[in-house]
Amino acid sequence: MKRKLTTRDIAEIGVMIAALEAVKHALAFLPNVELVTLLIILYTLYFGDKIIYVIAAFILLEGCWYGFGLWWVMYAYIWPLLALLTYLLRKQESVWVFCVLSGGFGLCFGALCSIPYFFIGGAKTAFAWWVAGIPYDLIHCVSNFLLCRVLFLPLKNVAKNVCKRD
Repeated sequence: MKRKLTTRDIAEIGVMIAALEAVKHALAFLPNVELVTLLIILYTLYFGDKIIYVIAAFILLEGCWYGFGLWWVMYAYIWPLLALLTYLLRKQESVWVFCVLSGGFGLCFGALCSIPYFFIGGAKTAFAWWVAGIPYDLIHCVSNFLLCRVLFLPLKNVAKNVCKRD
């Protein structure tokens, strides 16, 4: 049986959503440089099933901010996939595992986003869309990897301290 969300849970979820939105908007001027990937990895590792609510609200808010276009459909499966991959790697202790996950996710982001184009315009359309974005995927990969390497441990310590408090 699932446990009920406490007031603390709801507050933590709200703060996590606000942090995702804040970093998304703060870095929006930099193409494919973002902290959302890193935060979703950390939230999945340290806040467990609350990530389901966080991702759902984040995706909904993004649609409210930018409109519910085809890109929004992509977000509906891309961010949960990251949480799932992180969950599968949750027992890993090395920061490098999560750096590779973060960088690899950035590198694969365009390929993952091309999936709806496969259904709309076929394999050639999806492939063309993906290839056109490869330079941005490379930026996404490198920036995700570096940001994870620099910020993972300090943010991990913050998350662990928040989770310790009762």
